[in-house]
Amino acid sequence: MIRVLLADDEAMIRSALAALLRLEDDIDVVAECADGLQAVALAEKLQPDICLLDLEMPGLDGVEVAERLRRTSTARCVVVTRHARPGVLRRALASGVAGFLPKSRGADEVAEVIRRVAAGTRYVDPEVAADALSDERSPLTERELDVLRAGRRGETTGQIARALSLAPGTVRNHISAVLSKLHVATRQQAVLMAEERGWI
Repeated sequence: MIRVLLADDEAMIRSALAALLRLEDDIDVVAECADGLQAVALAEKLQPDICLLDLEMPGLDGVEVAERLRRTSTARCVVVTRHARPGVLRRALASGVAGFLPKSRGADEVAEVIRRVAAGTRYVDPEVAADALSDERSPLTERELDVLRAGRRGETTGQIARALSLAPGTVRNHISAVLSKLHVATRQQAVLMAEERGWI
């Protein structure tokens, strides 16, 4: 039996998928949870074979869960998402995710991906992979990306400067360059764009 932990904050989707997967002869859903922190705790306790993780969850997203479990569990992680953006795929693969597919796939397809990943292979949805190959690379320098990362939760220029050991004026210069390169008006818009494209 392939032991599966299922994490999705949408209760109806989670329970429906769990019920459908339980109909498979070789899949046993050993746990269901609604957020990323609970997923990490249960996966570390139960050591399932596969963690099927929604990308967008409270606490930790699916990729962050996979990143944590890489150090504490032998479970292989499959991420499902409603918005399969190419940048997110790159981030997921860099975090050791073994499977990536959109939520638009049927339960039978999800079951097949679980089997393939449990057998040791990787699976990336072909449409998402094609989009990722055609997606643009970041025009920002590593230091500009560092500034966006350090300020992604709305930190002040001074806080960013302290976190990166830079002068506040240098941080302002980097932010100005970022806004110019991305053609956006605010730092928050720049952060959203960079997150959406998987640059940070």
